[in-house]
Amino acid sequence: MPTHPTALDIIHSQNLTHALPDKVILITGCSSGIGAATARALAHTDATLFLAVRDIPKAQHVLADLLTPAPESSTNSTIHLLPLDLASLTSVRHAATEFLRHSDRLHILIANGAVMATPPGRTADGFETQFATNHLGHFLLFALLAPVLLRSATEDFHARVVGVTSSAHRKSGVDFETLGVSLRGNGDGDGDGYDPARAYAQSKTANIYMMNEIERRFGARGLHGLSVHPGDIFTGLQKHVDEEILREWRRPEMKPYLKTAEQGAATVVVAAVGREWEGRGGVYLEDCREGEPARPGCRAVDPGYAMHIWDQESAERLWEESRRMVGVHDDRKGNDI
Repeated sequence: MPTHPTALDIIHSQNLTHALPDKVILITGCSSGIGAATARALAHTDATLFLAVRDIPKAQHVLADLLTPAPESSTNSTIHLLPLDLASLTSVRHAATEFLRHSDRLHILIANGAVMATPPGRTADGFETQFATNHLGHFLLFALLAPVLLRSATEDFHARVVGVTSSAHRKSGVDFETLGVSLRGNGDGDGDGYDPARAYAQSKTANIYMMNEIERRFGARGLHGLSVHPGDIFTGLQKHVDEEILREWRRPEMKPYLKTAEQGAATVVVAAVGREWEGRGGVYLEDCREGEPARPGCRAVDPGYAMHIWDQESAERLWEESRRMVGVHDDRKGNDI
């Protein structure tokens, strides 16, 4: 196996080619980067893929090789495009309804779609853009699809939710005083004091808390949550990042630390279908294996997670706050989250 294997390397090394024709996988954010690379690799398993995207025409162009495969193609997956704007709770509800109209099974949900370092702003629902898109949209999508995930789990193939996070989580926990509403500080919406990098970091910690809570709440019922840091990769995600920061990352000496989208998708694929993670969750994966605590004073490119990701009290609190924000309530009969 190469130092940085690709997602397709993982499929081949685990003998998963044509191995999952009876499985259904939903991936968000598939019109570029890691999401598209993940979809291309998982298509080789012959699973049915639902690719959730905000921009359908863009996805049709980028994923043309999957949507209209050549006669000599080695994949037999059925591919569906699903309109989804994670920044809109209404769009998330419509996407979940549309998915359930087409499928009564879902074995793997990959929460990949994201924005990064956006200017100060709020969604139509009134939430800070990065928190809404990266966390709340996926939280609501999971809430609406949790029943079908639980029904689809079997004794020999448990269901999984994979949360694509980032090493950026190390920069911030979750600020419950201004959670999802204030643009960092004064709450008046003008963006004074807004730190786009910190807002992104908070949303990525939220992703990890969500996966850990999925594991804690549903692991015993055959539904598992796994967090993935795909690595440092240049994709369209960085379009709002300050140019000075990007220049630093493009220096020649940084090249050994960077991955392609296909290499970054490898850890996502390991979390989604890797045999070693069958029936397991509540973990932080990077470089295709379980991560370790970050060293004190580590650089941005160094591996490792911050210890605050294991703060169960904060994870539980975020879960309850997220339910309130998106309007999901427990009916106390096990039919909701």
